[in-house]
Amino acid sequence: MPENSGARRARGVRGVRGVKSAARTVALLELLAARGDRPARLDELAEELGVPRSSMYQLLRTLVDCGWVRSDTTGSLYGIGIHALLTGTSYLDSDPYVQVVRPYLDEASDALGETIHLARLDGPDVVYLATRESHEYLRTISRVGRRVPAHAGALGKALLAERPDAELPLPPGPLPALTPNTHTSRAALLADLAGVRARGHSVDRGETVAGIGGFGFALRYASPATDAVSCSIPLTRLTASHEEKVIAVMREIRSKIESTLPSAPGAVDWR
Repeated sequence: MPENSGARRARGVRGVRGVKSAARTVALLELLAARGDRPARLDELAEELGVPRSSMYQLLRTLVDCGWVRSDTTGSLYGIGIHALLTGTSYLDSDPYVQVVRPYLDEASDALGETIHLARLDGPDVVYLATRESHEYLRTISRVGRRVPAHAGALGKALLAERPDAELPLPPGPLPALTPNTHTSRAALLADLAGVRARGHSVDRGETVAGIGGFGFALRYASPATDAVSCSIPLTRLTASHEEKVIAVMREIRSKIESTLPSAPGAVDWR
């Protein structure tokens, strides 16, 4: 099984010897967060992170007491705790880009009646920062905070296309598939990214979620772009005329955001 980012942090990455207890704590929290609604047992967590069972138990109990991890009434199942939500909310509330973009997501949603997203590239994934649901209540997997492989959808492909092919942050080996339409070969992905660069936006036809299409637009207030917006639409109602309207509206929204953000007050150049 491929090693997750948490496991790598637990033993140190990028040639830097980290603080072992801190790296182990972060690895555990990331693993629990990635499991979503699937709680884990002590033995599972110890094995996944390569940590002695006794050490894992002590760490879990400490984090439970602090509110970062929760356990069931039997004390045998563990999941992410409410303090993780408080930290994530603080990240969104303090990010000047998210604050500026939110009204434009509302504008796009009102104009199109479709689901609109804002996401940020983080390594080989994109992380959803804001979503405006369709007026017809289209529910996709894109809850705020969820991670999706960047190669597997409109948002990620829009951001990957902003980078040279030799510098794409892709995992080694075959690319994981979310649906039968997801690119799993680098050759297919690179050909798609060439099209994104030529058009100025990305297209997703059921690559992230079966039956859902999307159009992604990188926000170029940073170079290379780290944020992108997209519109998601059920393929069953994606007519040629509606697609044309979506692209026109989203291009305009991108232009408005890019013209506003350079003057956004109080922006910190986060690294």
